[in-house]
Amino acid sequence: MNKYAERVFNGLVKENPTFVLMLGMCPTLAVTTSAVNGVGMGLSTTAVLIMSNMLISMLRKIIPDSVRMPAFIVVVASFVTIVDFLLEGFVPSLYASLGLYIPLIVVNCIILGRAESYASKNPVLPSVFDGIGMGLGFTVGLTCIGIVRELIGAGQIFGYQILPDSYTSIQLFGKWITLPPYEPFTIFILAPGAFFVLACLTAIQNKVRINLAKKGKEVTAAAGCGEGCASCASKGICGGHFIEAGADAAQSAGADAGKTSKPVTGGEKAPADEKEKKEEEGA
Repeated sequence: MNKYAERVFNGLVKENPTFVLMLGMCPTLAVTTSAVNGVGMGLSTTAVLIMSNMLISMLRKIIPDSVRMPAFIVVVASFVTIVDFLLEGFVPSLYASLGLYIPLIVVNCIILGRAESYASKNPVLPSVFDGIGMGLGFTVGLTCIGIVRELIGAGQIFGYQILPDSYTSIQLFGKWITLPPYEPFTIFILAPGAFFVLACLTAIQNKVRINLAKKGKEVTAAAGCGEGCASCASKGICGGHFIEAGADAAQSAGADAGKTSKPVTGGEKAPADEKEKKEEEGA
């Protein structure tokens, strides 16, 4: 995997802003009452991320460290204003739905966090792909939350009725069955529903990551990397073991050091003995 694809994968999966880093929770919980709002907010943030990362990376050697945060905010605010005007002019319905949260992109933790931690320290092209990855990860997170909330809270996805809103007859195994109208759980399009859906999706994502990590460990061990090998002193060294650096690593390192250390012979003086002799002569 090249470094550009790695930046995109990092934003989508490894450091997803919504489900892993838990950044940008204000728009995540507020605007995801529908899938359309989630996509609109996510793509708007992605556009600002890409452009601000690119410009900040280009100016990284010019902006003084003492004013870097005000400079970052000015850059981000400029692009947010452009996106705000474009939405108001071309997508007025989405602009009305998102409302105040478009200008609030200026102080979004994701935007300023990537500008400070990555774009200001790396070349232009990797910074652009970092913005793409983080923006798409944010978009995917908002869209998933919006789909679940809209489906359960209104029986729709992207405005299309999925669950029946009236008595509907369907044929199942050669028999006709009449389904009653779906009664929406309106709590899911309210604030408590946002917290509940976010918690459930985050738990599912964590479970999947843990299962994949366990499978990766088993595959690597079966391929011939013995468990507990000394090379796995820290997490992820051999790609399969997940051993925390700690007591076990210290014991392994100490054992190896004991095996490879040169013994002190009778004709050689240890450094400690020489030090003691010098101290006695000085006294």
